[in-house]
Order: sequence, then structure tokens, then C-alpha cells
Amino acid sequence: MFVQEEKIFAGKVLRLHVCTMEGAEWLEEVPEDTTVEKLKERCLKHCVPGSLEDPKTVTHHKLIHATSEKVLTDTKTVLEENIQDRDVLLLIKKRAPPPLPKMADVSAEEKRKQEQKAPDKDAILKATANLPSRNVDRTVAHHNMRDFQTELRKILVSLIEVAQKLLALNPDAVELFKKANAMLDEDEEDRVDEIALRQLTEMGFPESRAVKALRLNHMSVTQAMEWLIEHADDPAVDAPLPGQAPSEAAAEAGAASAEATAGPSSEAGEEEAKDELTEIFKKIRRKREFRPDPRAVIALMEMGFDEKEVVDALRVNNNQQNAACEWLLGDRKPSPEDLDKGIDTNSPLFQAILENPVVQLGLTNPKTLLAFEDMLENPLNSTQWMNDPETGPVMLQISRIFQTLNRT
Repeated sequence: MFVQEEKIFAGKVLRLHVCTMEGAEWLEEVPEDTTVEKLKERCLKHCVPGSLEDPKTVTHHKLIHATSEKVLTDTKTVLEENIQDRDVLLLIKKRAPPPLPKMADVSAEEKRKQEQKAPDKDAILKATANLPSRNVDRTVAHHNMRDFQTELRKILVSLIEVAQKLLALNPDAVELFKKANAMLDEDEEDRVDEIALRQLTEMGFPESRAVKALRLNHMSVTQAMEWLIEHADDPAVDAPLPGQAPSEAAAEAGAASAEATAGPSSEAGEEEAKDELTEIFKKIRRKREFRPDPRAVIALMEMGFDEKEVVDALRVNNNQQNAACEWLLGDRKPSPEDLDKGIDTNSPLFQAILENPVVQLGLTNPKTLLAFEDMLENPLNSTQWMNDPETGPVMLQISRIFQTLNRT
């Protein structure tokens, strides 16, 4: 019996389940060395009879692997695309490109843009030439705002120390610590901007990747989308961020704290428990490590600055690239060491803050301590805590007291 050579060495035949957007479904049997383009032609013959008369029909359609959501490349074979037996493929018609605008529409659009264009500097000076001048020192105003940010950080450093002592002295210190630790160790999904996350998931990105991209790009939808596209084929794209692994050590520390605080009955034992609780609060603070914006780090390092200098600059300037660049080129004040210094506890400002009843009550709330720690290491999160019903009133009183004493 004579058998053709190509039949002897033929590749494995795969049975593929093909679907279309119109609801048609069928099984397509093809050798694994078949190109995607040939497979697409067979699918088009099956669902659109006579469609191959137009050579553009094949290029106007695409095959998508349903499981991986990957668009198959026409020049590759089924084997090279790692398609397995009984896999599901989608045959989809590509979207037609938008029609080019007519010249009349382009001219009208350009005219509209010119009409809405903002006046230049010369036009503004000409229009305001007859207005009375007022002496406004913008440098002083900017300096005062910078002083407020620096002073607020010092206030937070000192208030954290006061809150830690108050919580340690509280008879229910163990329970309060458990509550604060639970707030800190809870899943950060609640901290993600829901609107931004919904925008990315509606674009087709997996929710877990969208959450990771938003956290890496400070909740910027545009930058997160660029990151997702750039790392779409990265094998480590779904790897968790550092610090997102289950915090078993923190749970053990909390249990140890509970035993240490509840166990001793003598004054020495109580003092030892308070010291241990203070150490645990320090561990809580270390969890809130500063994360520099990777894009800003690269941009500033390309200017010739050392990586450590760049990270210090971004930490001092709340991850703002332009301000960090000015800091690097200027006198570098305040220094990174100044960020960890508290306010003078004998100053009228700090005394006024501590005497405020709202602040006093807030310092006994572990959530306030958590807010202070978070704002200290992540100033961009201050808006979230200002809008919180528990911590917002405390921050409002601190701001009012500072503004009142700053005017006098």
C-alpha cells in the first residue's frame, strides 16, 4: 500500500471551537503547522460564503484566543501561538478607521481654536496697563506656603509621639492597638480610587493589574494605562507589590503585644508593656515607607543627579518632579533629616493645638494616629483624611490654629 509522504509526517490535528460576534459556532480541524492566516481563511469560508473574493476580507478580520485574550499573528502557525486542542477562538471583524475630516471642517475647527486661544503676555500687559498696581510679593507667598508644609510635618511628628503615649497609657491599650494594627494591615483595595479603577476595567484590563498599575502611578488613569500596555507581555506583571504579602509577622507582633500588655501586674511589667507598645508603633511607621515616583526618579537621574539625592528630593517635595528639581539645584532646604524633627513642644502653636478639645479627643482615636502616620509618609493622601468624618475635624482644627497664629 502506498502512503503519501506528507501524510506520514503530518503534524498533530487540533480541533478548535470557533465563535463569531453574530453567535455562529463550529468546530474547525486543522494541523498544528497551519498558519493563522490560513485558519482565518477557512473560518471565513465557513461563516461568510464568497467573502474571499475580496482579498481585503482576510486582513479586515482577526482571530483572538479566548483564554489569553491574545490577538493571533497571521504569519505564525497554530503551534507557535501555543494553541491547544479544544481551545476557543473568536473571529472578529476589525473596526473601520474613522473617516478623515473634510477641509472645511478642519478650517472651522482651527478657527474655533484660535478664537478660544488664551491671550499672550503682551496682550495681558496691554489690557491691564491702566489698572492700579498692587505690591504682591509672590516669592513671600510661595515661601509662606512652603513654611506651612514644613511646619505641618513637624506638627504631625510631635502629635504622633503624643498619640502613642496616650494610647499606651489607656487601660484598653491592647484593644486600641489591635484596632490600629487592623486598620493598617487591612487590604489596600479600599484605598484605590474606585472611579479610576472602573475606567481601567471598562477598557478590558484585569482588575488586579489595574489596581497594581494605579498604585504604582499615584492613581493617575493615564499613566496607569500606559504602564499596563507597556507591561502587557511582562511575565511578572501579576506579581504582588512589595509589602502586599500577608502580614503574618504583624499579626504575631500584635498577639505578642496583647500578651505583654495584659500579662504583667507590677509597675515594672506595665512599663515594659508600654515600651514594647511604643516599639510596635515604630514598626507601624516603618510599614509606611516612602515610595518615590519611578518616572520622576528616571527623569531626574538622566539630568545627572545621584539616585540617593533624587529620592531625598522627591521625599522632601512630596514626589513632585519640578519642585524636586528646584530643590536639587537650590539650597536643598529643608533637608531630609529635617523631615523627622518635631515642632518645639513649648511653642505657642503646639500648646494651642494640644489645648484644643477636638484635637485632644482625636488623639485618643487610633485612626487619628494612623492618619498622621500616613500623611507623614504619603502627603498626597492628606485629602482622603481631611474628608474622613473621624480625622477630618482634627485636621481642620490644626489648620485653623496655624492660620490664626500665623497672622498675629
